[in-house]
This record gives sequence, structure tokens and C-alpha cells, in this order.
Amino acid sequence: MAESADNSAAEEPKLGFVAEFKEFLGVLPQKNVFLVLLGAWVALFWFLGNSTFGYVDTPSLFSWMYTAYNAPGSEDSHGNLIPFVVLGLIWWKRDELKKLELQACPLAFGVIVLGLAFHIVGFIAQQPRISIVGLITGLYGIMGLVWGRQWMRHILFPFFLIVFCIPIGSLANVITFPLRLLVSELAVGVASNVLQLDIVREGTMMFDADRTFQYDVAPACSGIRSLITLFALTTIFGFVSYRSTWRRGVMMLSSLPLAVLGNVLRITTVVVVGDVYGSEKGLLIEQKLGFVTFLVAIVGVMILGHFLNEDRPVENDAHEE
Repeated sequence: MAESADNSAAEEPKLGFVAEFKEFLGVLPQKNVFLVLLGAWVALFWFLGNSTFGYVDTPSLFSWMYTAYNAPGSEDSHGNLIPFVVLGLIWWKRDELKKLELQACPLAFGVIVLGLAFHIVGFIAQQPRISIVGLITGLYGIMGLVWGRQWMRHILFPFFLIVFCIPIGSLANVITFPLRLLVSELAVGVASNVLQLDIVREGTMMFDADRTFQYDVAPACSGIRSLITLFALTTIFGFVSYRSTWRRGVMMLSSLPLAVLGNVLRITTVVVVGDVYGSEKGLLIEQKLGFVTFLVAIVGVMILGHFLNEDRPVENDAHEE
């Protein structure tokens, strides 16, 4: 009899995507209320979302964001993908979410008010990034208002990833210049002390002894894009792979040294090739080795993931400290 039951369970057909999607929606209460509130919130930011008309001539905060993501040379193009990543991860957590006891939480109305306050400040100060914080905060509050605190707690990740939709733009200069200095100093240190090449550094510029070859770690080469992308990836990997808070934190923090390590390896290779074979060869290598930063980072994440291996039963879902 037991064997028959097992065979019956094994032969039970799996639902298709459409059927499973309908089943998931079916467990969500007050969907009409949620859609009305969501529509009103989106309309606010569509028609009264952006006050910086000199930069992007549109009242829509969403249009401003799209322009920031897709401007030439933008470091924020990942913002186009983040909403789809978040939706995909919500779908990944669907079995967990279907088990929740969902009920309205009036206290979450305060979160919506906080989001509105952020937007008012951003609109008056002509700072769309602050308005985006308000948009995100309000969305989170709407979900809590309709579906309750359990939903808010369980959806905190992946909803947290929405923060990567905030364009950094020129604010990245605060991080970019120190990164350029750090990468150039480490690359010259490796080339001079390890490889015994006569390389001189002046700021972010690197020269050979005769100054026949020079290379500048420009802002685009600082690694800021790889750092942001890697931080998003390590955050996703950490939350998907681990349940303990400290492991997630270690994985997220690893993005900075891994991004720097990959970029130093790339720049060092460019300097060595330029010193040995000439500047043209060095610059050619620089154009072809952009993938090295991510390759080193991915390998580093895999190695770190091996050492952070978490072998615990799924039912023991309490966070380790």
C-alpha cells in the first residue's frame, strides 16, 4: 500500500505555469484593493513624479528612471532588469508565500505615508532619487496594508533588491576616484614588486621607465559598474543559498574585494602587455579583457560559497547568529 501511495504521488502531474500562476493569485486576498491602491500610487509618480524638467522634460518619474538607465555611458543600465529579477524571485518563493496567513495590517499605512513624505521632499528639492526611495517605500507599505506583516517580513527579500533601481549617476564619483587610486596602486605594486617591471605611477596614470607607454585608470575602468553588478549578484546568491544572517552578510561584503581583485588582475595584464609589447597591444588587451573582472569574481563567489556551505534541514529556518 505504501509503495502504491508513493507511486501515485510520483505520478501526480505538475501544474503548468499558467495554472500555477492562477493558483498563486487565488491565495492572495483583496486583490482588487491592492490593484486600486497600486494604480493610484503609480499614477502619482507618473503624473507628478519628476520636477527636474531641465534634465528630462517629463513629469513621470518612470521616464526619468528609464532615461537615467539608458543614457550613453550610463553605469545604471542594470536598473532595467532589476524589476524582472525581483518578480522572478517572488515567484521562486511562491510555495513559502502561499502558506502565510494574509490579513490587512492598518499599521502599514504609516509606511505609505513615509513613502509619500520622501516623495514630497524629493519633488520639492528636485531630487528624483529621493522620490524613488518614496516610490519603493510606498509599494512596500501597500503590500503590507493589504496582505499584512507576515507578507512584509517574507517579501523583504527579494523586495530589498529594488534599491538597485535607484540610479547612482554622478554620485558614483565619491566611490569611483578612490577605486581608481586603489586599483592603480595595487596594479603597479604587483607589476613592480612581483613581476619586477619598472612601472611608475602618478595618481591614476601608469608609465614605463621611458614613458613610451602610459595607461590611465579612467572612471569607466574603475570597476564601479562591476562592483554594483557584483553586489547585486552576491546579495541574490547570499539570500537564495543561505538562511543564516552572517553568511549572507559575508557574501554581500565579498563583492568589494572580489571586484577590486578582478580589476587589478585586468589592469596588471594591460600594463605588462603594454610594457613588453607596446602601448597599442596593451590598449587592445584592455578592450578585450573586460570579462576578466566578472570571471574572477564568479570564481571567487564559488570558492567562498564552498567555505560558507550551509548544511542544515530546510525546516530549521531560524537565523543563525
